[in-house]
Amino acid sequence: MIFKLVGDERPYPEHGLSHREWAQIPPRQVRLDTLITTKAVLDLHSLLAKDSTFYGDLFPHVVQWRGDLYLEDGLHRALRSALHQRSVLHARVLDLPSED
Repeated sequence: MIFKLVGDERPYPEHGLSHREWAQIPPRQVRLDTLITTKAVLDLHSLLAKDSTFYGDLFPHVVQWRGDLYLEDGLHRALRSALHQRSVLHARVLDLPSED
């Protein structure tokens, strides 16, 4: 299995980070098999496009919440890593505190 779980929503509260604020978070290595996706569907055009990483952040965005890692943005990058038989990728990880 590539991911820990394939989800189709964001179960964590809205964080409100802008692209500029995401860019301030240094990337770190994350294992693909620890990620839970927030999208269950991917457009193959996005996955196979040569310039798919040209627009936006170079690193996927991951939200750590209640001990789980949610892949918020960058599903196509994560799948490309898996297709290249890589088990880790570099991502920006936001540690979002629980509301408990």
